[in-house]
Amino acid sequence: MAETRHPAEGDAAPDFTLPTDGGGTVTLSSLKGSPVVVYFYPKDDTSGCTKEAIAFTENKAAFDAAGATIIGISPDSAAKHDKFKAKYDLAIQLAADEEKSAAEAYGVWVEKSMYGKKYMGVERSTFLVGPDGTVAKAWRKVKVPGHAEEVLGAVQAL
Repeated sequence: MAETRHPAEGDAAPDFTLPTDGGGTVTLSSLKGSPVVVYFYPKDDTSGCTKEAIAFTENKAAFDAAGATIIGISPDSAAKHDKFKAKYDLAIQLAADEEKSAAEAYGVWVEKSMYGKKYMGVERSTFLVGPDGTVAKAWRKVKVPGHAEEVLGAVQAL
């Protein structure tokens, strides 16, 4: 299997246009000029993913104050995202990457293993895209506790 390549810090962030919760779409390049937090997570309504989405929601006012947009991306459908947002009162935009094209472009669609079984899935990762459209910072294999706050600090330091 070929080595998956993440965009490195300083690389142009791969562009994407994806459907979002609420029936919209989001195009990364249309947000150029301000920082964008693009975070990939495996699945709506699982414990780690829920904690991460809640943490980003709790810090959303501070991200807004720093001029940053937050986009959470998973392979779930936009309809699933709507339910997930409603259930936890999430205030962040969730994009549906059902074809996994964005996950592949960012190198986060990887082979994983659980209980000895190998399967393909999303590696929890976050990319801070600077106002110039390049990757300012990348976090891979993210551990949820404290992560949203760490990302916020990086946004504020831009």
